[in-house]
Amino acid sequence: MDPDFLNVFTLPVALDQVGAENNIAQGEKRKLIKPTSHNNPKLEELKLLLIDWINTTLKQEHIVVKSLEEDLFDGLVLHHLLENLGSLKLDVDKIALTEKKQRQKLSVILEAVAKCLQLEENQLKWSVESILTKDLLSTLHLLIAIAKHFQPNLAIPPNVRVETITIENTSRGLKTETAVEYITDIKENLEDQSNDAFDELFSRAPDKLDAVKQVFLQFVNQHVGKLGLNVKDIESQFADGVILLLLIGQLEGYFLNLRDFFLTPASTTEMLHNVNLAVDLLTDGGLLNFSVNSEDIVKGDMKTTMRILYCLYSKYKAKET
Repeated sequence: MDPDFLNVFTLPVALDQVGAENNIAQGEKRKLIKPTSHNNPKLEELKLLLIDWINTTLKQEHIVVKSLEEDLFDGLVLHHLLENLGSLKLDVDKIALTEKKQRQKLSVILEAVAKCLQLEENQLKWSVESILTKDLLSTLHLLIAIAKHFQPNLAIPPNVRVETITIENTSRGLKTETAVEYITDIKENLEDQSNDAFDELFSRAPDKLDAVKQVFLQFVNQHVGKLGLNVKDIESQFADGVILLLLIGQLEGYFLNLRDFFLTPASTTEMLHNVNLAVDLLTDGGLLNFSVNSEDIVKGDMKTTMRILYCLYSKYKAKET
């Protein structure tokens, strides 16, 4: 089990601070993201992705969003977003200055969203009041629902979860309940997660490919550098299996007998022998959760090679940190 799943239940909560900041009225019940969850890197990644998506969509409108909480509550950005994504013409003023007009505008916008997404009232994870009061949890749920409907190819990271606290102001005082809530889709199959992540990277975020390569190269050189080696190109330098074997040996503590592999392979057959040995070592060590065609690595298939490297990186980077 992921240890983070248990940790979120044991983190302290500044209940007085939460209640005071949100002014929960008598008889009111409200669900919020606990302050400790705001430091979640996955949550921050999701927020940045959504901000970038909105700003890209509204670039021609000269609208720039810097904060999901502070910039969406009055309905202006949501209005422009829906018009651009869904060509929806909403009968509301572009700018609503008073709280009354903002509430009226949000009511029209959210009604249009529910109708367009074919959602019943009991399926909604947001409300006029929650958006108006800058509730981040509701705002995230709303934006993700809009994105999944109008731009399903947007690479929304899976398994983003937060610890929530539901606070009810009763006649006897504040009643609270904590839980873990997933904001994005849950993907339990590790193989699918790995494949989806690299498929997304290559097909929909090629501009980030070089950055990922550099992370892997730094990781690899940190270990094979002890052997006097330096890797500069993932595609070509892993094709013969030598660097991969030496990397596995360094990380896993294997003693690789030179008679078991070809240190300077002179043919495709010898390269394939090396890669097969590396794959066998990874499989025996429980590091591979997906099938690998060794020929793909010999042919210099970047995606397959990076998936292999990620298996090692994800295990040993966590240990190093």
